[in-house]
Amino acid sequence: MSYEIPVMPGDGIGPEIVREGKKVLETAADKFDFGIKWKDLPYGAEHYLETDETIPESILEELSNYDVIYMGSVGDPRVEPGVLEKGILLKLRFYFDQYINLRPVKLLPGVECPIKLSDKSDENKDENSNLKIDFPIVRENTEDFYVGIGGRASKGKSSKELRVERELYELKFDLDIDSSSEEIAYQLGVISKEGADRVIEYTFDLAEERGKNMVTGIDKANVLSHIYGMWRERINTISSRYPDIDHEFNYVDAATMWFVKNPEWYQIVVAPNMFGDIVTDLGAMIQGGLGLAPGGNINPNGTSMFEPIHGSAPKYAGKGVANPIATIWAGSMMLEQLGEKEAASAIVDAIASTLDQGKVRTKDLGGNSSTEEMGDAIAEMLWNEV
Repeated sequence: MSYEIPVMPGDGIGPEIVREGKKVLETAADKFDFGIKWKDLPYGAEHYLETDETIPESILEELSNYDVIYMGSVGDPRVEPGVLEKGILLKLRFYFDQYINLRPVKLLPGVECPIKLSDKSDENKDENSNLKIDFPIVRENTEDFYVGIGGRASKGKSSKELRVERELYELKFDLDIDSSSEEIAYQLGVISKEGADRVIEYTFDLAEERGKNMVTGIDKANVLSHIYGMWRERINTISSRYPDIDHEFNYVDAATMWFVKNPEWYQIVVAPNMFGDIVTDLGAMIQGGLGLAPGGNINPNGTSMFEPIHGSAPKYAGKGVANPIATIWAGSMMLEQLGEKEAASAIVDAIASTLDQGKVRTKDLGGNSSTEEMGDAIAEMLWNEV
């Protein structure tokens, strides 16, 4: 089996970390007897500054012929904030209806957890006295307050038409505004039955596949009762189809507390878009930092995109000090999406073994190893020992 994979290294440290990701993925391909052919795409800051375009429609149409896309990081101080993020990352997510954002939260051996361990029982620790933190977060990726509709209104009467166009549905809001305030700003969030159901079903299916028996739903239904009340109702309804899997609810403010106090409790978490955005970054911190945090933007029946969740860190570009592990791990998730599960698991094992040995550590992990040295060490561990 051979796969052609489009790859966009992006900006800043992106080309450096993607180079190491490709190295490890090619090692996995050689070891597990499949092929990878890369299709390099130039879209990022340099292309935008030269052409004034982010990513053209023709390329989006072409990418629809592929199952996966491998991404580096986008963002450049020479470009107005948000232009590249919205024009590339968000455009890809919405164009391909990548309604699942999947982020593993897993504390690997040899990585220091910022959470105090002394008051944790031995049953909550692994053989290296690390907390047993290992749960994926499934974030809904296309709805909620990120649908991007809202506006401002000055004092008096005004009107506004707001539209949402999605593959699942189209919405139109005609607003008649009569305000006595000098100026107001407003933002509308949307959760649909169809949009919630497909994410919740994916979560319970993933729990079943991975042998989990508890799904935790995150919301703020006690205050934002309409939008998140519906979210909670859909979890209750869909959970009835999975009699062997229990479910519970955390308000998002409580969840942030419990993520820190008892992260070993969680097995799999599902969250609406805005709160998922917040708790996944907290999850990254309790597993050791953004340099260890990958993400997948997934359409189970279409084109999915895999990337590190950190930024482009332009001040470190070209210095060879960036940690490539998040990008390598994102590549593992990409192989799993392609069905190469043995190779995907072996890459994570190689990352874990390399960190456990402690001989190679990048700057963010307290060492002085280079980006390339970390990539080489993981590739060697994958080939020789895993």
